[in-house]
Amino acid sequence: MPSDISVKICGVTRVEDIAAVAEAGGRYIGLNFFEKSPRYVTPAEAAALAAQTPAGICKVALVVNPTDETLDALVAAVPMDMIQLHGSETPERVTEIKARHGLPVMKAVAIGGPEDLAALDAYAAVADQLLVDTKPPKGADLPGGNGLAFEWSLIAGRRWSVPWMLAGGLNANTVAEAIRVTGARQVDLSSAVESAPGVKDAGLIAAFCKAAHAG
Repeated sequence: MPSDISVKICGVTRVEDIAAVAEAGGRYIGLNFFEKSPRYVTPAEAAALAAQTPAGICKVALVVNPTDETLDALVAAVPMDMIQLHGSETPERVTEIKARHGLPVMKAVAIGGPEDLAALDAYAAVADQLLVDTKPPKGADLPGGNGLAFEWSLIAGRRWSVPWMLAGGLNANTVAEAIRVTGARQVDLSSAVESAPGVKDAGLIAAFCKAAHAG
């Protein structure tokens, strides 16, 4: 029986990564435009990758506190299906970006404890999707992709008015439990399917998707 769990593999940098995601049944790829990330791709590189992405796989642009000019250039250069805001963008900024570009917007919300949960409701009112991620350690260079999990029970049984995706420290050994505890129907990961920073491993992608779909 086909699973209704959707998998997003973020930070793809090579055509073979995209092929591995498609082969494993993944439904989203993330192209990372945060220059400090080892998974960063230039707009020209991303355009080439997008051109090789099979139909039916959603191409997501990960950006961090982008200016209008940056997003204008990016959207013009790369045929993306969704924008993922992974910085400190306000709900008002989410609304502005949606209106300016006409693309669905996913907003990442970092969770460290119960005090962070209210932000999920605020962003659910304006975003098309939520990415529920782990709050990065103090002083971390990356807003996500740090391979750390938050306490899943914090969102057990919680639902929002828009689709949402669980991220943060997931791997093939933990994803079934994460799905069981949180009720997530979409999951996202990056570093746990890499053989080196920014280099995806087809075997790890396949194993993760299999475990997620079984969950």
